[in-house]
Amino acid sequence: MKKLILLVCLLACTRIGWSQATLSPTTSVTFTVAQDGSGTYKTIQEAVNSFRDHMQVRVTLYVKNGVYTEKLVIPSWKPNIHVIGESREGVIITGNDYSGKDYPGGKDWTGNSKFSTYTSYTVLVDAPDIILENLTIRNTAGRVGQAVALHVDADRFVCKNCTLLGNQDTLYAAAEGTRQYYENCFIEGTTDFIFGKSIAVFQSCTIKSLSDSFITAAATPDYQRYGFVFFDCKLIADPAAKKVYLGRPWRPGAKTVFIRTDMGDHILPVGWENWGNTANEKTVLYAEQGSVGTGGNTSKRVGWAKQLIAKEASAYTLAAIFSAQSAWVPERMMNDK
Repeated sequence: MKKLILLVCLLACTRIGWSQATLSPTTSVTFTVAQDGSGTYKTIQEAVNSFRDHMQVRVTLYVKNGVYTEKLVIPSWKPNIHVIGESREGVIITGNDYSGKDYPGGKDWTGNSKFSTYTSYTVLVDAPDIILENLTIRNTAGRVGQAVALHVDADRFVCKNCTLLGNQDTLYAAAEGTRQYYENCFIEGTTDFIFGKSIAVFQSCTIKSLSDSFITAAATPDYQRYGFVFFDCKLIADPAAKKVYLGRPWRPGAKTVFIRTDMGDHILPVGWENWGNTANEKTVLYAEQGSVGTGGNTSKRVGWAKQLIAKEASAYTLAAIFSAQSAWVPERMMNDK
């Protein structure tokens, strides 16, 4: 009887996966998510929740094709997770929350009865050293206002070969001081659909505007040398979008730079907008170098934007961008009245 009970327990452990207690924080592990039950878990959130807190080595999570209707949260105590989809088009994480939508059940834990921009996400990444690869994240709320697909508050974040779909505020590269890297991603939206305070690099990404509006809305803090930097990207548009700005400043110190970018004819000749405040023109850093395409003609750009010379552009390297944080001086902060 004892042997039978032991065998049943072992089979159960194999079926439901490792518990936090059995996972060593220094031993790398791999799991699979599959909706049909053929993997270790059926949902991505279930898998993330099961991982040991504060893992010091990589946890790899393979996700089989399927539409995962989840409000996925990777909390700060679940670092070092690499989520890899079976295929970019086949693994879809989807939600439809938006700012102003009623919370199910009445209120959230803070007492708010409605979602806000900051809680409308489909996926929230709050832990450092997370990699998302080969999957799609979408917010299907439609054109109802702010509705975030991916919200990243984490440092050392990588998003590779992913598709991010939404309308207003698709990608929230949120927290100041965090470093985020997006490679070979497709990002679409309407208004300010790449926005936030982070240091974010976009390498070889395709950026699609769905309507006449603004691509970026950086809110770069003054102390950050870099904000959003785009390398070798392509700006395309839906046929309905014919008058699109490269960006406008969500906060006065916004920094956004496009280097070697192919810009379609939907990009307005002036390039940039000051968010209705001429004072922003003295504080932002909006710059380009090597822009090509019909929209890449910089001869009519606003006078307060900058055209980088080759030497200036060459200083924009991943090593420089991601290691250029200013030193923190508490005394200066406390004495700033």
